[in-house]
Amino acid sequence: MMINSTQGSYLTFSAYFDSGLLKYLFFMIVVLLYILIVCTNLLLIVVICVNRSLHEPMYLFLCSLFVNELYGSSGLFPFLLLQILSDIHTVSASFCFLQVYCLYTYANVQFFNLAVMSYDRYLAICHPLQYNSQMTTNKVASLIAVSWLTPFLSVVMTTSLSVSLQLCGNVINKVYCDNFSLVKLACDDTTVHNVLGIVYMFTVIFGLIILILYTYVRILHVCFSGSKQTRQKAVSTCTPHLASLLNFSFGCFFEVLQSRFNMSSAPIMLRILLSLYWLTCQPLFNPVMYGVSLTKIRIICSSFGFGKS
Repeated sequence: MMINSTQGSYLTFSAYFDSGLLKYLFFMIVVLLYILIVCTNLLLIVVICVNRSLHEPMYLFLCSLFVNELYGSSGLFPFLLLQILSDIHTVSASFCFLQVYCLYTYANVQFFNLAVMSYDRYLAICHPLQYNSQMTTNKVASLIAVSWLTPFLSVVMTTSLSVSLQLCGNVINKVYCDNFSLVKLACDDTTVHNVLGIVYMFTVIFGLIILILYTYVRILHVCFSGSKQTRQKAVSTCTPHLASLLNFSFGCFFEVLQSRFNMSSAPIMLRILLSLYWLTCQPLFNPVMYGVSLTKIRIICSSFGFGKS
């Protein structure tokens, strides 16, 4: 059956299963995770915004990162909560494409933010004398703007191609909408979509990852050739950035693995957890990592009664 994806057709999620009364337990777990994500990220955003001592490039980039995690989580968790309690796991095609746009912009903004943060640390550690003259207020604002505007515009172009597709099916084997699952339902030839997706991944996403790794190679070189104080400063500020990159990259790898290959032989709970990892672990992981690792944030949070310095 051919359906027009832009005219109110409905899509069904086959990954949900009848869990009986356990669905209320799953609902409570997801609610608690969402509350934890919102509270921790919002706390650090407020701490950075209200404390002038944190109005430095590194912390402003962190604030952008936390805002993006609130944005991405809001595109997933309310939808999951509704679907867990619902007996009919369907959604309109228009909403599905809206969710795709939200989640994909979140992922792209995340990589751009991590790249900007690594560039900031590269300047601070490898070129400390030129840091203040190069990382000006205007430059910080421009980097944050580029980190948000570029993904929002680029994802518009990729998703607009998918919106025009005629769909020959309506079953998505996930617990949320993703672009590749929609493309697989298309009646039309999707070679162009697949090629553009691969080109974008290799030129933009892999390009950002290579840029980030290059900056850390240069930072490590300075660490090993510098003084003990330089090494300690580099380790304290760069460890959370690098851990965040690895965590998010592995999560995205799991998602690509889940989408591109047939994993029907794997247990359904494993498939669900792998597909959700990149959307849930990063917003949970980053506030804890940065809140614990960065001394200034830890001390200020302690002064508000959220921990001990």
